Amino acid sequence: MIHEPDRECMARHTLAALQLEALQAVLARTYLHVPFYRKRFDSGGIDPDEVRTLEDLRRLPLTTRADLQANYPYGMFAVPLREVVRIHASTCMSVVVGYTRNDIKTWSDLVARVLVAGGVGKDDVVQIALGYNLSTGGFGVHYGAERIGASVIPTSTGNTRRQLKIMRDFKTTALVATPGYAALLGRTLHEQGAPRGALALRVALLGGEPLSDLLRAEIQERLGVVATDNYGLSEVMGPGVAGECHERNGLHINEDHFLVEVIDPVSLLPVPPGEPGELVLTTLTKEAFPVIRFRTRDITRLLSGTCPCGRTTSRMARVERRSDDVLIVRGVKIDPRRVAELFVEIEGHASPHRMLVEREGGMDSLTLLVGVEDSSDFDEVRKQQERLDRLRRGFSSELGLTVSVRLVEQRSLVSAPPS
Repeated sequence: MIHEPDRECMARHTLAALQLEALQAVLARTYLHVPFYRKRFDSGGIDPDEVRTLEDLRRLPLTTRADLQANYPYGMFAVPLREVVRIHASTCMSVVVGYTRNDIKTWSDLVARVLVAGGVGKDDVVQIALGYNLSTGGFGVHYGAERIGASVIPTSTGNTRRQLKIMRDFKTTALVATPGYAALLGRTLHEQGAPRGALALRVALLGGEPLSDLLRAEIQERLGVVATDNYGLSEVMGPGVAGECHERNGLHINEDHFLVEVIDPVSLLPVPPGEPGELVLTTLTKEAFPVIRFRTRDITRLLSGTCPCGRTTSRMARVERRSDDVLIVRGVKIDPRRVAELFVEIEGHASPHRMLVEREGGMDSLTLLVGVEDSSDFDEVRKQQERLDRLRRGFSSELGLTVSVRLVEQRSLVSAPPS
C-alpha cells in the first residue's frame, strides 16, 4: 500500500526538478520574511536568486538548534502569527514551531504516508501511546491516522495496564509508541500470562528513540506484530520525515518535502555516498517555519539500490547515535546545557551534577546526581528532602518526564558512570 503513489514513486529526474523549484521558492520566502536568514545570506554574500542547481545548496550556511533557540519564540516564523493555526514546542520550550493550515494538511499526508508504509489502513484501529502536549508526536500521528480514515484511540502515555485493557477491549490493530514503551507493554502482557494471540494487534510503528534489532525482535515476539522504525523531529516537521515500509530495509525519506544531505560533523563537508555522517535537512514546503540546512545531529547514512515496495525516494539507515551530547530519554531530547540552566532557574545558582541514564524493564530513566561538598550536609535531613523535592518537581515539569534526583558527595561525581 502506498498513500501517494504519484509522489512517492515518481521518477528521480522528475523529483529533482520538483525539488529545485521548491528550493528556489523557499529561499526567496525565507530571505524576504525571516530576518535571521536574510542576515546570514547577506553576510555570506549569497543571493538566493543565484541558486540554480541542487548542488548550490552546499553554498548556503547551516542552521543549528542554537540558532532556533536564539530566535525564541517567533523569530524564525516566515508568516504573520495570524496565519499560524498550530504552535508546538520542544520539550523544554526552547524552540517554538508553527504550522499554517497548509502545513497541517501537508503534515497529515506525510504521516499518512509513513503509517500506510508501516501497514496501517482505513480499517485499522490505531492506539497512539505518545504524548498529547506541546511536543509534535501525538498530534502529528493523530491527524495522519485520521487522514487515512483509521479509527484513532488517543491514549497518550503512561498507565500501562490501562493501555493493555484498552488494547484488548477496543480491538486495537496498530500501536504507535516509542520502542521502549512498546517493549514495556510487551513485558507487562507477558507478566499477566496473556497468550500471544490475546490482542488484535498487527503492526507497531515505533519512533522517538533508537530501535535496535534485538529490541525490535522482542517487541514483535511479545506483541505479535510487525514493527517498523520511523523518524521525525520537531524542528523540521515532527513525525512524517521518514519511515520504514514492510521490507524494513531502510527508512524512506519524503524527499519531495525535504532535501537531504549527509555531512561530516567535523569538517561539515559531504561524506562519500553510503558513508555515515550527520543528517542535514532543508524543508521545501513548510510555510510557517521553514529551515535551511538544519543540522539534526543524528548520525545515519543513505542506502543504495531500490526498494521492492516500489517507492523511489532515498532511504536512510536507522539512527543509532548523535554527533552531540544530547541524550534521548523516552523520546525526549535532554540537552545538558538546558539542565545546567534549570539548576539556576530552580535554585538560583549552578550546582555540580551528572546525568545518569539507566534502563530498567525496557524503559530508560533519568537520574540527576547532584553533588554536595561533604557528608555533613546529609545531616540536615529536612532541608535536604525539601531540596530534593524542589529539584524533582522542577526538572520533571520542565523536561516533560519523571526525573529522579540523588544527592551525592561532590568528589564522587568524578568517578560516576557515564550517562
